[in-house]
Amino acid sequence: MTDFSHPNIHLVLGSGGARGLAHIGVIHYLQAQGFSITQITGCSMGALIGGIYAAGKLEEYETWVRQIRRLDVLRFLDLSLDSRKGFVKGDKIMEQLRQWVGHQAIEQLPIPFSAVSTDILAQKEVWISQGDLVDAIRASISVPGIFTPLVTQGRVLVDGGILNPLPVPPASIEARQITVAVSLSGRAVQHPLGDAAASDIDSALADDQNSPITRFVQGLQQWFAAETPEPNSQPNPLSLSDIMIGMFNTMQDTLTRYQLAGNPPDILIEIPVNICQSHEFHLANRLIPAGAYWAEKAMTEQLAFVTHANGN
Repeated sequence: MTDFSHPNIHLVLGSGGARGLAHIGVIHYLQAQGFSITQITGCSMGALIGGIYAAGKLEEYETWVRQIRRLDVLRFLDLSLDSRKGFVKGDKIMEQLRQWVGHQAIEQLPIPFSAVSTDILAQKEVWISQGDLVDAIRASISVPGIFTPLVTQGRVLVDGGILNPLPVPPASIEARQITVAVSLSGRAVQHPLGDAAASDIDSALADDQNSPITRFVQGLQQWFAAETPEPNSQPNPLSLSDIMIGMFNTMQDTLTRYQLAGNPPDILIEIPVNICQSHEFHLANRLIPAGAYWAEKAMTEQLAFVTHANGN
């Protein structure tokens, strides 16, 4: 009879912008508990974190992302104001990623890996499990209208979250392997970063919102306003980028719920949707421990049930 006390894990990492930094904490928790991640499927930010982990470079990425601040995020955005394909070219981000992982073919990685993208012309999912790793990640993270798409071999590849933000595969038939999916669209909670440090975190968030850099970023976002309000008209606080990202997040969250209902994983780890805004990549020092917190909570509650269901 199969022993599921410490099963191999097919890890599915969902999309959700900066919330995806919590994926790092999930991976840390699983490793610390002695689980083996033997396969990874990722979409958008999940593809970036999963691909870097599969290449053995997660430690370097984590060291870097824990050090970045708001202005660093702006610098790496690589704005392309004249582009009709997206506000962000993404070249600087990809150059940094290339420095970490080099030119690695997916099929040669020590851990099987797939990045999920969307062929916008053919209107279908594309699961990329071979070819250049950085190109696959670029194809999976290209949010339409924000990041310029990857155009290759007659295809225009954009964010996989358009069609499949949490790409849970059919039930695994491999021995001692279960599917653990990490959704970044969990319900909003009072303390999304974890109960233990709630007061300290709330205070830090308040200070961050009042910082001069925060006000500068807010001013930059207003520069992207969809339209200038007429005198005496109702003010519109949302910029064009806010509207586009909000629309994309709403679509992804809805799709995730439908997909989980139709094809649930063995174990579901849910990161609260209000853990941060999609662009707040400077919050890694809070988001990574939060990922470990929610992973522990989910695994503690669900693993015993999975073990029992498999006859142990």
